[in-house]
Amino acid sequence: MKNTDNLAVKVNQSAPSSATRSPRQSLTVITPAYNEEAIIEQNIKALADYLSHMPGDYDWEILIINDGSKDRTGELANALAKQYQRVRVHHHSFNKNLGNALQTGFRLSKGDIVTVLDIDLSYAPEHIEQMVGEMETSEADVVVASPYMKGGKSTQVPFLRLMLSKVVNWMMRVIANRDLHTFTGMVRAYKGDFIRQLNLKSSTYAINPEIIQKSFILRKKVVEIPAHLDWSLQRSVGSGRISSLKVFKNILSGLVSSFIFRPYMLFLSIGTILMIVAFYLIGWIFFHTFSVYPSIEVPAEGIENRFSEAVATVFRARPHAFFVGGICLIVALQFLGTSFLSLQSKRYFDELFHLNSKIKEKST
Repeated sequence: MKNTDNLAVKVNQSAPSSATRSPRQSLTVITPAYNEEAIIEQNIKALADYLSHMPGDYDWEILIINDGSKDRTGELANALAKQYQRVRVHHHSFNKNLGNALQTGFRLSKGDIVTVLDIDLSYAPEHIEQMVGEMETSEADVVVASPYMKGGKSTQVPFLRLMLSKVVNWMMRVIANRDLHTFTGMVRAYKGDFIRQLNLKSSTYAINPEIIQKSFILRKKVVEIPAHLDWSLQRSVGSGRISSLKVFKNILSGLVSSFIFRPYMLFLSIGTILMIVAFYLIGWIFFHTFSVYPSIEVPAEGIENRFSEAVATVFRARPHAFFVGGICLIVALQFLGTSFLSLQSKRYFDELFHLNSKIKEKST
């Protein structure tokens, strides 16, 4: 495939004249693709057909990001761009992962509203209309299609993959303390000006929770709509498709990325648990020390000598309580101290990111 990195291939992009069409808003649909030759033709055609008949007056485009595919994905994408005047293609010369593919798509998008859809259409094209409608109704900055919220559902998703994804998203919800059920999902709608200006760093699957986290920092409105995640079509394609989703690796990446929401909570939770264990053991030591204290007889009278002998008696009986209790206390103090430092760093990051984003917004 010809190296066209950093070069958008745009074919027949002449939009209908303003005399015949006055679009209310423009819409960009981004579809990242990596080794998708088995499905790209039929799915892009289905998507283009849906957008052509979608209710509402939108000047839409489909932006395919070919992320360094090693099969005929790039060739087929170029043919689609020639066939459809509203299809554009951008090629990465090598695989840069989902995060970079999305960043490229956001940068090249032109729509007032920017949506992301998986090219396997595991989320049906109808979700675009639903997300756009919710964005206009609620004036949200980000709309997330969620199969895990009330009203959402999933079909024929492998059990282990589904459970891992649900657990990861549940953990993110708890850590972030936000009423959001899907942090890792890619299928979303964004206000174009917002997502194009958002400073993103992740090059992997972690870009999806990163966007949510930074949206919260900037006090943007993020809402969810129920969605249907359907893998039945994907399974029917069979082995002819080389999936771009490295599922388990991406789920683990999403789990690690949950740390960015409130990193201090991890240290605080571990420190608190260890401190409880330490207090329990130390309390046990003191209780038994004072229990045996009255029965202690030493040659030299004195409270200090009797107390030391009582402690020694308890130590000889349960030495592990002293070691475990002491270690837990020291480690707990380390974790609690780290939690306060990470909380301070998180607040500094939030303020600096918010300030930088405002400066960037005013300068453009």
